Amino acid sequence: MKRSGTADMPLHYGKVPPWLYERMSALGLSIIEVILMDYGKDEVLRRLADPFWFQSFGAVMGMDWHSSGITTSVMGALKRSINPNSQSLGLYICGGKGKFSRETPSELLQIADKTGLNGHELVRASKLSAKVDNTAIQDGYQLYLHNFILADNGSWSVVQQGMHESDGTARRYHWHSGNIKSFIEEPHTGINGVSRGKILNLTDAEASGNRKGILDISHTDSIDVMKDFSRLILPAHHDVQASDVDLKRLGALLYLTREQQPQNFEDLLMLEGVGPRTMQSLALVSEVIHGAPSRFADPARFSFAHGGKDGHPFPVPTKTYDESISILRKGIEKSKLGNSDKLNTLNKLHQIVADTEKDFTPDFDIQQVIEEERQNSWCFGGKTVFGDAEPPKKPKPIQLSLF
Repeated sequence: MKRSGTADMPLHYGKVPPWLYERMSALGLSIIEVILMDYGKDEVLRRLADPFWFQSFGAVMGMDWHSSGITTSVMGALKRSINPNSQSLGLYICGGKGKFSRETPSELLQIADKTGLNGHELVRASKLSAKVDNTAIQDGYQLYLHNFILADNGSWSVVQQGMHESDGTARRYHWHSGNIKSFIEEPHTGINGVSRGKILNLTDAEASGNRKGILDISHTDSIDVMKDFSRLILPAHHDVQASDVDLKRLGALLYLTREQQPQNFEDLLMLEGVGPRTMQSLALVSEVIHGAPSRFADPARFSFAHGGKDGHPFPVPTKTYDESISILRKGIEKSKLGNSDKLNTLNKLHQIVADTEKDFTPDFDIQQVIEEERQNSWCFGGKTVFGDAEPPKKPKPIQLSLF
């Protein structure tokens, strides 16, 4: 088994407000449904096992683009919205944060009874992935979240997270069954991080095969080890800076959605009537659904879809968020009835943005864009955990002194 990657993030505390959590559940379910319809279950699992895509997914859902809270909130919202529809979707999410992580084995056995899968093998995979990251490789991060995502064809992914209290960071680990041949012959590729002393090999008797595999990796060329391993390291600063974003991609998106009209694009006639602000959000949602893996190296860019709950880069535009969900849901329902025009249009929207990037030269101030979003936030129902966005106050006239 190979771990598909890790992500290091600042450790954030706090809760997601109900108004955002409800929307995250709805948008998350819609995005997963479209990926299922267009690409299948294995692609959903592969995406969830990609630390860069996962962070972009959380950012487009309105979570803080760089914080550890994306993991718990995204997985919680998905479990809430996907599990009631598991029979039709063919996907199940087990585990969670704290005490819920310990319920993973019993949940997997219950699912196995319904689907005919080998429950004991699934439980073993769940326990081994946790033991490797929590015990076998002691990097200073103590696991506190474990989610096991299972498809009814037996494929699975694991998303789990640990915290390092002394330096205030969290580390998310991703696993994917797509690379599994044997727990003995194909162990994870390793972990890349700051040295914290000696690394202890696996100590659990059940994981003897993984002990041998880690020793084998020590004799492998580092280039071969790293080519299958992705690591995302996010900065401590909360605000979105130009260095956090691919300005060419963001600039092309803003140019297309703000300065061009949908009527100018024959392929976008199905979205006629959608305003520039919603078009901006839909373009980023479409990229999360249809974008190639190479497009998720800058998760901060996806926060320009629906902002962030703490107001970075700007408050969550709830009216735009709701319109994005509505358009996706209508497209999904029509597609189920045999009319996939609207969903195909969303795919074309991503393609048009990508084509625009080719000859685009960015010439804009990202902070000016963020400030404009903040100034207009109240028009779109802007919200943060601190309250509703308010209209900008008119500047007070300056009283000049005569003396």
